Amino acid sequence: MRIANLAGRATIVTDAGLIDLAASSDGAFSSSVDKCVTQLGTIRAWLLNAAPRPIDLTTPSELLGDARLGPVVANPQQIFAVGVNYRRHAEEMGLVVPKEPMVFTKFVSSLCGPNDDVPIPSATTDFEAELVVVIGTKTRDVSVEDALGVVAGYCVGQDFSERSLQMLGSPPQFSLGKSFRHFAPVGPWLTTADEVEDPNDLVIRCSVSGTQYQDSSTSDMVFSVAEVVSYLSGVVELRPGDLIFTGSPHGVGQGQRPPVFLQPGDSIVTSIERLGRIENHAV
Repeated sequence: MRIANLAGRATIVTDAGLIDLAASSDGAFSSSVDKCVTQLGTIRAWLLNAAPRPIDLTTPSELLGDARLGPVVANPQQIFAVGVNYRRHAEEMGLVVPKEPMVFTKFVSSLCGPNDDVPIPSATTDFEAELVVVIGTKTRDVSVEDALGVVAGYCVGQDFSERSLQMLGSPPQFSLGKSFRHFAPVGPWLTTADEVEDPNDLVIRCSVSGTQYQDSSTSDMVFSVAEVVSYLSGVVELRPGDLIFTGSPHGVGQGQRPPVFLQPGDSIVTSIERLGRIENHAV
């Protein structure tokens, strides 16, 4: 099941068209995508039993790039991110593969829709394709074996990074450099967890203005999705709608020789197998 935030309304995306969840269910379900995250099982059962007909015949491929698409969760309480979580990315950056997840935050004010423009604050702004996890169940101390059970679904994300601010200070403090306006686009929709058999077996790519820089698989993660979720839950309470950026593969701009950073006018296309793609324009 795919649920999009379309013009602020929870919308089921099917191959035959779009279903406004609140309108088609006569108000049984909220139009809020945030509330829907906690009701996915009930929504799925209703969808199978009621078999509502799409009112809007826009197909998923036609919906990609639609400016009405908003972030898959409108108001997450927490946004986590994991640094250096791909082996080949660690190699390209000359870094040691971490022995435990390196966690930072992207502040909620950096969240935006999958096709929003991204203001470039400096000459050292970088791109990082990421698989984003959406939490569906409030939890603490979940085991690795049970961790995927608290996941509502997945989406495509970009961890835009202003490298100068990110590395400023001793030791560096990542969160501010990762949290400029529109530095956390997510979308195009939430693909529910039951549609993704193994989140650590997905092709992930990113191109900038037609040149592909990142082409990898989530199988290259140092810490799997389940391990990341379990690790975080051992410290904080994970809450429905929380987002977890799980790291970026090799090929980031800073890893190029010479480095390639974003400039106004660039088009950044990020895609993940089975989850769709997002496209942001640097301004």
